[in-house]
Amino acid sequence: MEKSYMSMFLLLVAISCALAKDAGKKETKETKETTAKPKLPQTLSRGWGDQLIWTQTYEEALFRAKHSNKPLMIIHHLDDCPHSQALKKVFAEHKDIQKLAENFILLNLVYETTDKNLSPDGQYVPRILFIDPSLTVRADITGRYSNRLYAYEPSDISLLYSNMQKAMKLLKTEL
Repeated sequence: MEKSYMSMFLLLVAISCALAKDAGKKETKETKETTAKPKLPQTLSRGWGDQLIWTQTYEEALFRAKHSNKPLMIIHHLDDCPHSQALKKVFAEHKDIQKLAENFILLNLVYETTDKNLSPDGQYVPRILFIDPSLTVRADITGRYSNRLYAYEPSDISLLYSNMQKAMKLLKTEL
């Protein structure tokens, strides 16, 4: 019940924002024709890898991870965060990461979930967590920072790649 209220609230906020933007754009037809570019629809990848298959919700991702016996990789980010944008660019351009990501259930979130397991050391972005098919958050797969265990920067892309490999290896040896 609480989830449906939250979903309705987020939908109302999104609609309100869209209407507010439209109300502020009083352009003439002539101006619109000369400056408007076709806008592509937003995909679930949000630019993190358009050729990859992404899940829409946390619940769907957990279900798919459990039933496909694949690890889940959750990327928490914000559209207007420069650190998130920089990591997204490097992530999307890294061919090996994109290839390895095909073996994961993928979810990127631009909002916080109510599951406290997804913010074990705080709510910061960008943050990447791995969850195995037994639905256990892998607290042993971390980035290089002691105060933000699951944070990655563009310069940490090789560490992220090795952590993805580690998540795959643990899947084969532990489960």
